[in-house]
Amino acid sequence: MQFMTLNLLKLFSILSVILFSDCEKKEKMEPVESYIVHTSINTTGMSYLALGDSYTKAECEILTNSYPYKLTEKFQAMGIKVSSRTIIAQTGWRTDNLKDAIDAASLEDTFDLVSLLIGVNNQFQGKSPENYRLEFRDLLATAVYYAKGRKDKVFVLSIPDYGATPFGSRNPTYIGQQIDLFNAINKEVTDSMGVKYFDITLLSRDAKKDATLTCKDNLHPSGKMYGRWVDLMLPEVVSMVAKL
Repeated sequence: MQFMTLNLLKLFSILSVILFSDCEKKEKMEPVESYIVHTSINTTGMSYLALGDSYTKAECEILTNSYPYKLTEKFQAMGIKVSSRTIIAQTGWRTDNLKDAIDAASLEDTFDLVSLLIGVNNQFQGKSPENYRLEFRDLLATAVYYAKGRKDKVFVLSIPDYGATPFGSRNPTYIGQQIDLFNAINKEVTDSMGVKYFDITLLSRDAKKDATLTCKDNLHPSGKMYGRWVDLMLPEVVSMVAKL
């Protein structure tokens, strides 16, 4: 029995490396442009830039189930024209990876709306919370820059709690505490800069009691979960867009 337990622990460690860390190796091998998705939708309308990691690109789901896609689809259904949607995000990215990717992208345009969701990999990979604070602040300032300098056109999403998923079920209390710590940092920075903050962490914890909110990899959100995030944000984001 003890032998089987040790083997299971080893298996869990291997899966952890595959799901979170292996992507970091790919980032070093592939050109950053492969992580940029730009979609032209209409000749007129608002432009949207989404910055993040696996939670923005919808790892394990098709991209159209991601929250940036679902959000812009809601806009168009409400008669709000969207000219373009740009996503810079990849699984495994920390704050420093995202910064490097934005720099490498050399974006020439600014945007009418910008979102930022980043930090789970800083936590998972054991990076310093204080370093996260500095790098998150820098990224948020970059987001404001690409929103034409308008803080009222930027919004931040909190980090989801992967401790509520089957992947994190071995140590959900510790993971939850760590996610709360990093979210306290990004909320403090966001509030201090006068940017809108959406707490989707509470929604992410519903995955513990509803398996359909987690994708088939037992870690990332399903399209259904992303839809809940959008429903939470939509009224206030629509107000932000209405002021264009």
